[in-house]
Amino acid sequence: MLKIQPSEGSMLSHLDSTRCLAPIPFGERDLPTATAEPYFKVGDSSVALEGPAFDRNGNLLFVDVYGGRVLRLSPGRELTTLYVEKDLHPAGIAIHKDGRIFVACVGPINSAGQFDAGSVIALDADGSNRQTIVSPDAGYVIDDMVFDREGGFYFTDFRGSTTEAVGGLFYVAPDHRTISPVLPGMCAANGVALSPDDKVVWATEYCVNRLHRVELASPGVRARGGVSVPYTFAGRAPDSMRTDADGNVYVALNWQGRVMVHSPFGIPIGQILLPGREENKYLKSTSLALVPGSRDLVIVARDVVRGEGAMIFTARGMAPGFPMFSHQ
Repeated sequence: MLKIQPSEGSMLSHLDSTRCLAPIPFGERDLPTATAEPYFKVGDSSVALEGPAFDRNGNLLFVDVYGGRVLRLSPGRELTTLYVEKDLHPAGIAIHKDGRIFVACVGPINSAGQFDAGSVIALDADGSNRQTIVSPDAGYVIDDMVFDREGGFYFTDFRGSTTEAVGGLFYVAPDHRTISPVLPGMCAANGVALSPDDKVVWATEYCVNRLHRVELASPGVRARGGVSVPYTFAGRAPDSMRTDADGNVYVALNWQGRVMVHSPFGIPIGQILLPGREENKYLKSTSLALVPGSRDLVIVARDVVRGEGAMIFTARGMAPGFPMFSHQ
């Protein structure tokens, strides 16, 4: 048999930094970097955490997607369940000016294994008095939402794939009667965030790794020439997002165990890593929330590779958070 013996220089090998499932792309490795710390373990099983938001009392609200639970973690780290409705599959939370909890839901799973008939519901602060704001009959798969100063809100429609651009970004008027498209034809729109002055709305496109920046002429109305894609991510996949008081944008990267921070024009300026990501722990980092008036933030994640469970992490961002309910 012919023996082929290439020289040592022709052999391709891993670097220590490329052995994990989600190595940081070379172009992003020199960004200012912080490492988050564990804050609260939600469970030993792989609970799909999403939608963190702080209420006026400093409680952290978030959801268990597949368990259908809206959860509350007090400042003293006491965990309680506010509401349960399994087939809703809640995915995002926003706090109304009157204290109600608005929950974005991707809806039940259909026979094709896809989310279907999503909705937005509202709950009183104690989890009671369920109301339907956007009906399942409207035909959206609603992943996340954010209020503006007028009392309307933007939501993302998570429908679609790389070859089916049927999702999008939509705006619901303050009377909750009118739904208008802002960015139709997206491949599974996921995260949404507003700049502190309400003049820019951001959205992530999960299936094609894009960050969209939309300048607004008025609530729900794109400014002429104001739509751009300032960044395209590598790997999987841009999920939920938040903004800070300086207008910086924080994007949770699902399956990468990290959060990327972008300037108000979408340029990468930093990143926050979850501990253990190099050993493939807690790669499913799905969302985050900034503490109003503080640079402290929390990141929700779960570990589906090493079986470490579901965790809330904490770190400090570039600038303080601002209360989203101050917009209304």
